[in-house]
Amino acid sequence: MRRRAVPDASSVAFEPPRAAPGVVLVGSRSAAARRLLRPRQSRAGDGSRSDATHGGNRLAWPAALVGVLVVALLLRLWGIKSGLPYVYDTDENQHFVPHAISLLAHNGNPNYFDNPPAFTYLLALVFELWFGGRGAVSHALAVNPTEVYVLARVVTALLGTLAVWLLYVFAARLFDRRVGLLAAALMAVAFLPVFYSKLALNDVPALIGVEIALWSSAALLRGGSRRHYAIGGLALGLAAATKYTGGIAILPLIAAILMRERADPRALVRALAIAGACAAVAFVVCDPYSLLAFSSFKAGLAHQGAESAAASGKLGLTHGSGILYYLWTATWGVGWVPAVGALLGLGALWLDDRRVLLLLVPALGVYLLFMGLQGRYFGRWLMPIVPLICVLAAYAALRLSDLLASRVPRAGPAIALLLGAAVCAQGLVYSIHAGIVDSRADTRALARAWLVAHVPLGTGVVIEPVVPEEWGLDIGHPLPTTDGYRWRGFPVLRKNERDGKLTYETGPAETIENYEHLLRPQLIPFYEAHGFCWVLTGSQQYGRAQVDPQAVPQAIAYYRDLARSGTLAYQVSPFAHAASVAFNFDWSFDYYPLAYQRPGPVVNIFRLHTGRCATVKNFP
Repeated sequence: MRRRAVPDASSVAFEPPRAAPGVVLVGSRSAAARRLLRPRQSRAGDGSRSDATHGGNRLAWPAALVGVLVVALLLRLWGIKSGLPYVYDTDENQHFVPHAISLLAHNGNPNYFDNPPAFTYLLALVFELWFGGRGAVSHALAVNPTEVYVLARVVTALLGTLAVWLLYVFAARLFDRRVGLLAAALMAVAFLPVFYSKLALNDVPALIGVEIALWSSAALLRGGSRRHYAIGGLALGLAAATKYTGGIAILPLIAAILMRERADPRALVRALAIAGACAAVAFVVCDPYSLLAFSSFKAGLAHQGAESAAASGKLGLTHGSGILYYLWTATWGVGWVPAVGALLGLGALWLDDRRVLLLLVPALGVYLLFMGLQGRYFGRWLMPIVPLICVLAAYAALRLSDLLASRVPRAGPAIALLLGAAVCAQGLVYSIHAGIVDSRADTRALARAWLVAHVPLGTGVVIEPVVPEEWGLDIGHPLPTTDGYRWRGFPVLRKNERDGKLTYETGPAETIENYEHLLRPQLIPFYEAHGFCWVLTGSQQYGRAQVDPQAVPQAIAYYRDLARSGTLAYQVSPFAHAASVAFNFDWSFDYYPLAYQRPGPVVNIFRLHTGRCATVKNFP
């Protein structure tokens, strides 16, 4: 059945749409309530002036949007070289860039499915075009990793800026251009999407598929054509192939299809089939080895699920509830005002347009419930629903603006500007702070410079796993030693039961998660007996023990004895003055609190002065 065209949502601000053929509208509140919350509309028939009462001339909207995108890009590029040439983020160091380089030498099989490979394939293509092949990019990684990682991070930053524009397109289609612009401005400055646009990770790139799927869902709700079934399905497949949790975009798409076709069961089945088939095709195109190497793909999915669900081994989690943690994350990752505004936006939609409420609420609720019930939780895992938070916050702010402006018409523009500023202020302040912090030297770089100046080549140094393995190398200028490392590093210990006694021996490095569980006070004389008289500790590691001392009492005793058995030869802190921030798996790694002056953990370097080390002149 052919559908009647429905005017673009931007032409009538927030007007509840009329029912299209085959669409059953969900009931809404009384007309009086709708009039109370409905903003002033442009005059009937004045189609030449879309958003006429709010928009000014035709160039104002494009100019404002361009300004938002410029701010978004600048914030995402500010401090993008942070930490380099050493890559301190474990996930960035181990996942997408190394696998993208590996892809260039193989048949395209990523041989790794803990994370889906769409972003990895994109980086491989960029590296091929920029460097000209596996040999060239591998050489660049060895002698100048800064160039490789900056390129990968710039790709993320550009995708993050594109996500800001796509959010505008989605919100403008769902509501109007005012909501679209404010939602985009919030996404442009919100801390969480800004910070993770500076790292070569897949959280921000996944927003591209998520937001195109959301736009398709909005288009279907607002009278779009059947092609949006296919577009939404393709975008959904892209989102899931970039980050598995991006698949949450399926819920708004299904909701839009159900509301559009529920009166015609055959049309409903056909629409769902089109969207589902397109999603499957897009996923396989972006991740072909999900079929060609299905057993590996299945194992990767199982491993990722087990890692996310298992709380054991994740020492240092500071919240007992993942759901509460993600709600808390919204208050700083997006902002307190937007977080509260999103809740108010849901209330306003209950009065205004429950179809939109049905479009958005399932994705928000299911995502928070599913992710919050996992054993592990991190702020950046909130990213797939950040666009929904931004849109709801913008909707609420402009609803309130119009309500107040109806009482004081002359103050309308000032009220809108003030509320828009309130929505964006926290994110802007903290994103600017992040740019300043990321532009300064990392504490681990300063600690390394001190070691270079004061500890001779080949000296034994015990280094906690707060730095990558490459940290011991002079990148681009390898030393003429057997392995190129500046210091004789003491590998992370492994514990073994022998004759009923707990002993320690060197061996392959244990995971970061296990390190604190291995520490014992008896290690200190063990270091001294083997000539390891220098010990480097970092708050990103020992902080885990401090926030949960009952779980690792031996580690607490180890750090206490280390302070007694050694002299603190050097300490560098990321905090201004005497400030400090308790360990947290987000704030200790993204440096959100304003107390941070530079990136990195607190780093301590001890010089042991007992046992064999006592025969060597103590520092200083």
